[in-house]
Amino acid sequence: MSHDTTQPEDILGLAAAWKAQGEQVAIATVVETWGSSPRPAGSRLAVTASGRLAGSVSGGCIEGAVADAAKQAMATGTPQLLDFGVSDERAWEVGLSCGGRVKVFVEPLT
Repeated sequence: MSHDTTQPEDILGLAAAWKAQGEQVAIATVVETWGSSPRPAGSRLAVTASGRLAGSVSGGCIEGAVADAAKQAMATGTPQLLDFGVSDERAWEVGLSCGGRVKVFVEPLT
């Protein structure tokens, strides 16, 4: 996957441009955080079905899981609310071993 370093305020514009170019696009948005979280609520990540990424929801530690969920949301048309935290079995795997928790809403751009 290629990752675009576009400024956060440009993420929705870039996602719209990708959509206009015929890409399938999903937007992931941090909706809640607790404890040690790398990105604040409101942070966004745009993901295309072809593997393009722009923005950030975690500084990298959960973005692989979020990108997978985004691809699933594009395929099914169904939004998802993802909850990552130390209580999850995957916490160490996705990089939240320091005690953080984050909720990310993933929705296909239609």
